[in-house]
Amino acid sequence: MIRVLMLCLLCCLPLTAQTSHPEAPARPSAHPRKFAALCDQFIKESLALSPVSASAAGYHKHHYAKPGKPGKTVALDGRLDDLSPQAFARQRAFYQQWRARFHKEFPPASLSPEDAADFQLIDDQIGLNLLEFDTIQSYKHNPTVYVELIGNGLFLPLTQEYAPREVRLRHVLLRVRQIRRLLQQARQQLVDSDPIFIKVAVEENEGNLGLIEETVAAEIPAGSPLRVEYDKVAPAAVVAIKDFDEWLQNDLAQRPTTRTWRLGKDWYDQKFRLVMETDITPEQVLADADEQMKVVRGRMLELALPLHAQMFPTHSDHSDLPAHERENTIIGEVLHKISDEHCQRDQLVQCAQDDLAGITAFIREKKIVALSERSNLKVIPTPAFMRGAYGVGGFHSAPPLEPTAEAEYWVTPIDPKASDRFADARLREYNTWVLQWLTIHEALPGHYIQAEHANDIQPVTRRLVRGLFSNGPYVEGWAEYMAQVMLKEGYANRDPRYELSYWKVWLRAVANAVLDVRLQTMGMTDQEALDLMEKDCFQTTAEAEGKLQRAKLSSTQLPTYFVGTREWWSLREKYQQRAGPGFDMMDFHNRALAEGALPVPVLEKILLAGPGK
Repeated sequence: MIRVLMLCLLCCLPLTAQTSHPEAPARPSAHPRKFAALCDQFIKESLALSPVSASAAGYHKHHYAKPGKPGKTVALDGRLDDLSPQAFARQRAFYQQWRARFHKEFPPASLSPEDAADFQLIDDQIGLNLLEFDTIQSYKHNPTVYVELIGNGLFLPLTQEYAPREVRLRHVLLRVRQIRRLLQQARQQLVDSDPIFIKVAVEENEGNLGLIEETVAAEIPAGSPLRVEYDKVAPAAVVAIKDFDEWLQNDLAQRPTTRTWRLGKDWYDQKFRLVMETDITPEQVLADADEQMKVVRGRMLELALPLHAQMFPTHSDHSDLPAHERENTIIGEVLHKISDEHCQRDQLVQCAQDDLAGITAFIREKKIVALSERSNLKVIPTPAFMRGAYGVGGFHSAPPLEPTAEAEYWVTPIDPKASDRFADARLREYNTWVLQWLTIHEALPGHYIQAEHANDIQPVTRRLVRGLFSNGPYVEGWAEYMAQVMLKEGYANRDPRYELSYWKVWLRAVANAVLDVRLQTMGMTDQEALDLMEKDCFQTTAEAEGKLQRAKLSSTQLPTYFVGTREWWSLREKYQQRAGPGFDMMDFHNRALAEGALPVPVLEKILLAGPGK
């Protein structure tokens, strides 16, 4: 699937102790060229197993070698993944064999710190794949796997300029032709499903229908020979999608099942370790997050009290209320007043675009991080087939193999059919101040700048490893750490309305960790989750309901913001102590980004082992 990189005072807030990672002495790898060659072979063969993933990576042609025969080269962009039981069995065997081969030929102790870091990313990614094949098996229970694969498969060739437009449109139509086959395979695989997965799959399939009937159709020039092909394959694909939706609702949804969206503690713990790639446990994260929520709410009250006196001169300070209720009342009233400032319901994407200029100027003025020399960022509406998972926005980087290609900051527009009540809630949640945070997080200096640095990594094989198998806490932690650096450096002229709005956003990120652990492993109910978000974190009902859906659709991703942000501040503190008075913030950020998305403790070993730090 497409990798979308989406969502302290922390430097001043108390942090619990982080796991200590001793520095590793520099050592050469045994046969570094052979290790790089093996990584390259593994990546290309694994991408060939998933042509849609290959398109996302910018890998367009694969040569299938046959012993004693010439072999053949295949254009991957014209293929949809084979998702038959036989194909899944081949993939499982593929990952098992490659894990054994890597461990046998290149034990981690024989590798340099840089190669050992690549080894860990590959080994953990293989571990995640095997956990999926052997244990979690989402492909048997979650139809959104198939729906989003179709959407990505059609969307990528439309937006990436890897070949002339006519060639890319031909690839799209080849994939459209294969939709019926893929959905037949989905019916073979799916045995039961939680209602939330079926609901979202049907909603996202509306986006797929729109892609075929509107977007693809509009791309084909009148009189083009491709129009004949479109008229041949599109109607069959549309029927197949609608039939699949009907099957989901009338067959799969009616099947009895004990399987739910909750992973449960055992599976969650296994996945959590492979996603975080550190020794931190869900229990530690939950305890730290619970404590952090209290600290952040305290800081929010400090900011809100003088604003409350200015905004509501006729109100009391509510000192007659119990402490928690007083915090909620004062902070809530101020946040509601601040949220009066927002763009129009049909202007969200444009408002985000307009914020970029001021943000870029501030980054340059404060010398926060080197900006990209490429002008390849485009702000676009979130593709309709992804809006179930990305209800607010996200980021899609240029492919590692095509760094000059288009990078996309997705902003999810408000559905024109949505009620005024829903639209008002969404606009208040993403008001003038919070929308600026979103652009900082997803674009500059967040994910876009992070990805642009990563896409300059050499050699290319290392760029691929660290781009395709990126560490989640590094990725999401960087974007939120950057938002906090911008705040610390005085962004928005230190306006307390922005600072209070930001701490509300950070409180939400902290709550994400709480939600994920408790929902997936501790039986937290929907109402308990909504109460946490609305009563403790000042979220609107619409935002809370959207986050609850996201929490059910994913697992272990929501804590990466909290875990990663704290890891980034811990790394900066250690690096700054080593550098002393000569610490240069921009140089630190550039050096860290130049390594790509490694687990932050691994990055720490590499950065602190260098001379002169």
